[in-house]
Amino acid sequence: MLRLLTLTLTISILFVLSACSGHDKQADVTVLRLGHTLDTQHSVHKAMEYLGERLAHYSNGTMKVVIYPSSQLGTEREMVELLQIGSLAMTKVSASPLEGFAPEMKVFSIPYIFRDNEHFWRVLNSELGSKLLSGVEDFRLKGLGYYDAGSRSFYTNDKPINHPDDLKGLKIRVLNSPTAVATVRALGGAATPVSWGELYTALQQGVVDGAENNPPSYYLSRHYEIARYYSLDEHTSVPDVMLASLPVWNSLTAQQQEWLTRAMADSVTYQRALWQTSTEESLAKVKAEGVTVITPDKRAFVEAVKPFHKSFENSPIGDLITQIKAM
Repeated sequence: MLRLLTLTLTISILFVLSACSGHDKQADVTVLRLGHTLDTQHSVHKAMEYLGERLAHYSNGTMKVVIYPSSQLGTEREMVELLQIGSLAMTKVSASPLEGFAPEMKVFSIPYIFRDNEHFWRVLNSELGSKLLSGVEDFRLKGLGYYDAGSRSFYTNDKPINHPDDLKGLKIRVLNSPTAVATVRALGGAATPVSWGELYTALQQGVVDGAENNPPSYYLSRHYEIARYYSLDEHTSVPDVMLASLPVWNSLTAQQQEWLTRAMADSVTYQRALWQTSTEESLAKVKAEGVTVITPDKRAFVEAVKPFHKSFENSPIGDLITQIKAM
């Protein structure tokens, strides 16, 4: 019944969006509607607001972004589907689920391939990063850019994770990505895909024993209220990806596309500056709430995933890993 109600609401919203999207002839303003799953205090939401400001500036008020945060338009997957049919202009998704559209995106879900944040951004800003972003275009999507989503670490309800052995027998929520599932299994956990909007309840009811995400998401979701142990193993660095609907993108003039591209670049720079502060503040706040924050020795985790890395040898993903490590 709940799923039916959600579907009905989504269809109703879709009808409204379809009626109102695109070019508003009366005001002579092109309205781009953007949906996402995050809290309005998240740095990515703030960066989206900045994107709207910059786009209005570059277009002299002839383009406008309207944002629907906090899963108002559905899950990430549902909003991607709205993009594909041109009923929503933009959304933010984690790179992990995008492997269902562009297989090379799975490289971001492979653990411990980035040395540090500088190396991570060197890859994203490289020709390889652009190539990975363009891989979604065959699926009626347009990659606009990457946002910083930091590193993902484990948080659990009943015990800390100091070593991969501590994950054995624990049901860990993961992104809906085969590679994310395989990563947690390689580290010893029982990977359990659950949508972000349902995760708080899943933790509360014991459907899962823990999850993994970056500090701001852990804090803003209030998952720390249930999962009281946060182990900073930093196993993967999975960027957020801003997507546009390719049908909507193609409906824009070349000038409008240029304005949106420039505004997105400004937004990425803005969000990166916010991210580090947000990460530090989030860790301080969960500690103040009584969360036990652990910094485990990563060597055992790195060793545990070596067979997983080896499984990609002599494959296109293996070649990508080699290129990334060489940068």
